[in-house]
Formats: sequence, C-alpha cells, structure tokens
Amino acid sequence: MSGGDRSKKKTPRTQGWEEAGAEFYQESYPSTDTDFDVLQRDPRHLTTLLPSKQNRAVAATIKRIRGDTKTFGRHTHTTLRSRRGSTTNRRASTTADIQVSMLPDLSENLSNEQRTWEEIMQIKALPISMAQKKEMKAKLQSEPNLRLQGFEQLKWKRRKMWKKFRISIKESYSKLELWKGDLKKIEGNCGTGVVAYFLFIKWLLFLNFSIFSLVFLFVILPSIIFKNVEQCDDCCSSVYFNQTTDSNIVLDLVQGTGRMERTILFYGVYSNETFSYKVNGATLYYDLPLAYISVTVIYFLLSLFAIVKSAAKGFKERLVEGEGQFYQYCNLIFGGWDFCIQNEKTANMKHNAIFHEIKGFLEVERREEERQNRTQQERTKLFVVRLLVNVIVIVVLAASAAAIYFVFDYSTKQVANTLKDALFSSSFEMLFYEFLPSLSIVFLNVIVPFVFAFLVNLEKYSPLNVIRITLVRTVFLRLSSLCVLYASLYIKVACDVENINSCVSADCATCWESFVGQQIYKLVLTDFATHAILTFLVNFPRALIARNCTNKAAKFLGSQDFELPKHVLDVIYSQTLCWLGCFYSPLLPAIATLVCFLMFYIKKFACLINSTPSVTIYRASRSNSMFMIVLLISYIFAVLPIAYGIGELLPSESCGPFRALPTVWSYIVNIFGTSPMWLQSILFFVSTAGFAVPAFVVLTLLVYYYWAVNSANRHMVTVLKNQLVLEGHDKQFLLDRLSMFIKQQQESQKRLRHAEMMKDGERIVSSN
Repeated sequence: MSGGDRSKKKTPRTQGWEEAGAEFYQESYPSTDTDFDVLQRDPRHLTTLLPSKQNRAVAATIKRIRGDTKTFGRHTHTTLRSRRGSTTNRRASTTADIQVSMLPDLSENLSNEQRTWEEIMQIKALPISMAQKKEMKAKLQSEPNLRLQGFEQLKWKRRKMWKKFRISIKESYSKLELWKGDLKKIEGNCGTGVVAYFLFIKWLLFLNFSIFSLVFLFVILPSIIFKNVEQCDDCCSSVYFNQTTDSNIVLDLVQGTGRMERTILFYGVYSNETFSYKVNGATLYYDLPLAYISVTVIYFLLSLFAIVKSAAKGFKERLVEGEGQFYQYCNLIFGGWDFCIQNEKTANMKHNAIFHEIKGFLEVERREEERQNRTQQERTKLFVVRLLVNVIVIVVLAASAAAIYFVFDYSTKQVANTLKDALFSSSFEMLFYEFLPSLSIVFLNVIVPFVFAFLVNLEKYSPLNVIRITLVRTVFLRLSSLCVLYASLYIKVACDVENINSCVSADCATCWESFVGQQIYKLVLTDFATHAILTFLVNFPRALIARNCTNKAAKFLGSQDFELPKHVLDVIYSQTLCWLGCFYSPLLPAIATLVCFLMFYIKKFACLINSTPSVTIYRASRSNSMFMIVLLISYIFAVLPIAYGIGELLPSESCGPFRALPTVWSYIVNIFGTSPMWLQSILFFVSTAGFAVPAFVVLTLLVYYYWAVNSANRHMVTVLKNQLVLEGHDKQFLLDRLSMFIKQQQESQKRLRHAEMMKDGERIVSSN
C-alpha cells in the first residue's frame, strides 16, 4: 500500500478534530480590487463574504430548492405564465431567505439584569488576573440593561439568592476542608494522579463515618439506652453471658475475646427484644432486630450509590479527556494556572504539578508510538512471554490460597489443643496461634505483589495497562485469600443444633457471629499494624540509606517508588474488611474511620519522605475511575457472603438480635406477615408478572429515550465543532482581507506621494 493510500484512510475519532483545527488556518481566499472598491463604498458588504454566511446561504438555498421541487411536482397542471411567475417568486423568496440568514440576531444583543449578573458570575471562573476581572465587571455594570418585571424578576432574585448561598457554603467548606494544605503539597510534588489517591482515602473516611453514624444512631445508642439484663437462668443466653472471662485485658483488646467479646463491639451482646418507652403518656416501641437488619441494608445501599456516583463522575471526566490531545495541552498551559496563588512556595508546587501533567501526556504518546513500531517477530515473542507470565500468576494464586487454607486449619487445631492443655501453655503462644491466619494473609499480601510487579515488567505494557493488570492480579490475590478464609470459617461455624434442648453442638462456638467478627477485627488490626511497621521501621531506614550512601548496591536496596496500584489495594482491602465485618462487629466502621484517618498520614509519609516520584505518571481522571471500579468489585465480593449469612445460615441460639430464629431473613418475613393487608397486597403485586412486565417495558423505553438524547447530543457536539471550524475560516478570511486592505492602502499612499512629488517637480520646472 502506497503512502498516498495510507493518507486516505479514515482518521480516528480523536484525531479528526485536531487535523481540522490545524488545517483551516492554512486556507487562503481570493480577492480583487473590485471587492475593495465595493467595501469602500459599503463596508457592511464584508459580512456577506464571510465563509460561515455563505455556507448558511447555500444551505438555505438548497433547502428552498428542494421544497420548491416538491411543490412543482404537485402543480404540474399550471400554465407557463404561472410557472414563470412562480419561478420569479421563488427567486425572490430565495434572495429574501439568504438576506434573512445573513442578518445578525438582534435578540442576542439584548441584555437584562439577569444576563448581566450571570456574565459577572462567569467572569469569576475565567483564568485571568484579578485586575482584568474587575475591569470586565465594571464594564458590564456600566452598560445599560433592561430590568425584569413581575414574576420573572421574582424567579431571578430567588435563583440569585440560592446561588449566593451555595457559594457562601462552598467558601465556608473550603476553609474547613480536611487536609487541604497536605493535598496541595502532594499535588505539587507528585502530580494529580497521586493526589487523587489521597482524595480517595478522604472519600472512604467520610463513607465509613456515614456508615458508623447510621449504626450508632439506630443500633448502638438504643442498645445503650434500653440496656436490659437477661432474666432466665436456664436459657442459652445466660450460658453465653455467664461464661468466665479470666484473661489478660491487653490480649483481650488485641484479640477481641474475653471482656471485649461482651461489649458493643460485637454482635453477641445486642438484644432480640422490642423495647417500649413512654412519651407524653403514649407508649412507643423500638424494634432493635428490625433496626439492625434495616440499617445493614441501608448502609450497603448507601455504599453502592456512592460508588456508582463517583464512578459515573470519573467516567464523564474520561470521556472529556478522551476527545483528543490537541486542546489538553492548550488547556493545561494556558488555563491550568491558579491566579489565586500569592506566595512563591505554592507557585513552585503548582509549577511542579503542571510539569508532571505534561510529562504524563508525553509518556503515554511515547509508549503508543513504541507499540505501533513493533515488528511481527517482536509481537510473537511478546505474546509467548505474556502467556507464560499469566500461567505463573495462576500458579502463585493457587499456591497462596492453599497456604492460607492449611495455615487456618493448623492454627485452629493448635488453638483447640492449647485450650485443652491450658496449664502447660502460655498466653503468648495462644496469641500467636490466634493471629497466625491473619499474619499469613498479610504476609502474602506484602510479598506476592512484588512478584507480580517483577512479572509485569516482562510483559511491556503501557503505564495505564500496567496499573490495570497489576490491580486485577493483586485484587484476585487479596479476594481469593479472603474467600479461603471465609470458606474455612464457614466450615467451622455452619453446624446445626443436636437437639432442641441443647444450645450448641459440641464442635461449634457458643456465638459464631461474634467469632467471625473477631477474625475480621484481628485482620483489620494486623493489616494496619503491618502498614505502620513497614512504613516507619523498614522503608524509612531504607530511604535514609539511599539518600546518604553513594554505593550503588545501597541505593538499589534503598530506592523506593510510590507504586500507586499497591497503595490503592491497601486501602481497598481495608474497606473490604470493614464491609465484611460490620454486620458481625457494629463498631468496625468507627475503627475503619480511624484507620483511614491514620492511613492518610502513613501514606503521606511514604509518598513524600520514603519514596521518590514514580517514573509512571498517573492522571487524575483515569486513576479515580480505576479506584472506583476496583472498589466496586470488592464491594460485590463483600456483599455476597453477608447476604448468604443473612438468608441461609442458622443464627446462634445464645446471642445476638436474631437468636432462636431459623435465619436472619425470617425475622423480616415474620414482620411482613404482621403488616397491614394493603401493604402485603402491594408487595405481592410488585413480585408478580403483572408488575414486572410493564416495569420492564417502561425501563426499556427510558433506556431508548436516553440513548436517543445521547445521540442527539453527540450530533450537536459535531455541529458545534463544525461551527468552530467555520469561525476559524471567518477569522482567517478577515485577517487576509485586512492585510490585503492595508497593503492596498500603503500602495495607494505611495502612488499619491509619487504623484505629489511629480507635481512638485513639474511645478519647479515650470517656475524655472
């Protein structure tokens, strides 16, 4: 295929706009002296020569001709004279349409106080100096404008007051914003992609705080206020609550056993009663089991809504970013500066942030060019290497899952033997075996990602694909380890009662829900402690060695990059543990909120002190959407075992708000059975095909409607881009005419001066 044929290929969607934007400035337009003579007599004639006006005139003419052709077909019986008259009228109408299409829209020039105020608000967002903003504002306020009357003025004033209120709230929030200075410092040193990670930690902190607020207000606080004492002496609950707890308080705090197990931290202490209280003589009831399950459903739905909303926002940013690279550089260079910066330190940080953004764009382009220049032999070799690497990754994941299963089984047996031989075993040995599954999971989560990072370098992916593949593999590692842990816990806790008079079977825990909560609680503490120890006691000395030693081996061992995928998985793993354990440990969201708060400073220390800026540049919009996709996968993984436990597993007989029930969900079924008949009828109708089929049809129509709106918006974007191209043609046309007009004026002035000189010469000769 020749080079000319290649040039005729259809260009990608993201490149056509840049090519159009570069080409229309290269066109030239013919001009004659006759045009300048006409312009001198009537300067308004210049507007009729603009390309955009001519384009609209041609379009109007074609449209009119098509309409007239249809009219001519319907009136074939008319006479020649009428046809001539019709032709004359059509020409006159076409001329009138052309003139109307070329007339300016005078309504655009009309201004009122509402439009003036909106323009003043838009001036605030312009990337210009404050002096220019004040000048533009004064100019707008000095111009005469129309005042609104009646209801229009009332609506405008209400909208104006609401917008001012929102602006004041945003300004107040920005002054109280958490970690504002730290985020600016991180952005200046590492770029917007890394600061998006710290914003993600901040987002998770507020999410966990919202979950904790719901649990505290509707579950924990009522349990504290209406705390009751078990009355029966021979029921299963008394067996559980009267167990002796002679143990070390420090070990209880770390393991969640002993005295800690009887606190509001775990599921077992919450009552299964409906509390009653009187307000102004009226008796009111508070159903704690119903509140417990309702709050669980609400905060999972709240988490899903927050994730989807943030992911949609990141998807919109990626769509805008994917329109092409032409205007990204322009926006970054000409519109990326913050004119509110006043000190030199902040200005240097902003310079570094813009530098890292440009560096990221250039790195992506370099990798793409390298990928396109590969030969067939290099592609085949790369395919074989990637296949082998994926096989090794699968083997590593399987080996990790098997190791966790055998470690959990071994530690469970050792804990049982230690309890039997309590006289000959120490508490620290017991502590070691209790934490052995958590330590093994954390150890694999620390070591295996280094293996994945080494393997992914052999596959020669682009920076974005490196992040995605590393994230997927590490997600599979962490989620598979939790899957194995959950399966092992299920084997231990899924046991039925032996008979109706026994509380538990011989091999089951007295309160298996609290036991599961203890395992998740220990995992959270172990994971957080591991991050703190690695950051301050391992990586910080390595960073000091790399800075102060000139030896190459020391620099190699001490140098550290801030690998964003690894740190993202750290916080997502902690959030997954929070979702997994919040049903069995209601105070776990509060612990997760504290962990997120401390994790911000730990990761900040790792980013600014321990690590050097990463060679891979991360962009903010793609990083944020990537975080949310991985978090959504972890959310689905966390919801499934919780839903299975609520719907299928037998609750403990001795503890919790759902004791003596076949399943947790059966309580909702019982509540539904006591509800009014009209509510039951509505819910039964919702579950029938008579509701499902129309709902499906309506949803299908809504999807089609939004698809049509989206298509129309895409078409409008194309039209606006073409309009911008025509505006560029107009500018180039006016510049060409202006330059030629100036040249003509200069030539005419030269001719006049030459003629005056000739007259002066003739006058001098004649006088002599």
